[in-house]
Amino acid sequence: MLEIKELDVEINKIPIIRKLSLSIPNGIFAGLVGRNGAGKTTLLRSIMGVLKIKSGEILFNNENIVNYPPYNRIKYGIGYMPEDRRLVPDLTVQENILLPLWSLKSNNYDEKLDLIYSMIPEIKKFAKKKASQLSGGQQKLVALARALVVGKSILLLDEPFEGVAPALAKRLLELLQKLKSLGTTILITESEYKHAVGLLDMIFYIERGTIVKQENIN
Repeated sequence: MLEIKELDVEINKIPIIRKLSLSIPNGIFAGLVGRNGAGKTTLLRSIMGVLKIKSGEILFNNENIVNYPPYNRIKYGIGYMPEDRRLVPDLTVQENILLPLWSLKSNNYDEKLDLIYSMIPEIKKFAKKKASQLSGGQQKLVALARALVVGKSILLLDEPFEGVAPALAKRLLELLQKLKSLGTTILITESEYKHAVGLLDMIFYIERGTIVKQENIN
């Protein structure tokens, strides 16, 4: 379970997240919806420990992880897919997928890769290519795979449908439906509630860095 209590986050002394609270039970597919600049990306980066928070708590299965560095949060099974993908261009696709496991000093690479390739088989076809050689859509799939390789507890997906072609959007929806059927806990951000229609169990609407409305769907 992910629970955020009274979170305040500043960037360059400018308040971005303001007394934000939300709770996502295990197995729930939740959406964070708000226009650009509302604080969606800042919230996800704060959960991952990329940004330092000013005050508040981030509880994961009742444990406050606020002071944990990002690599320690990965140990809790939190997978993160940034909006801009953040792949290492000179590494191969396979190496990019395995990056989080390197920080964990894990040695079950083959098992994890088999799981990824069984779920997203098209990635295996270009696994040996450098990330810089891929199309934007292919890079999106790789970024999702990298999140999946460690995201056994929860996935944080930042605008996965942003700027993608209709065919890829359809494929992403298929993958999200599969993950939902497996009981994966997911928090996805969107500027508009349109792509994940029919998938979400609950929606949090964010404005000016705070939750202004919560809607339970299923």
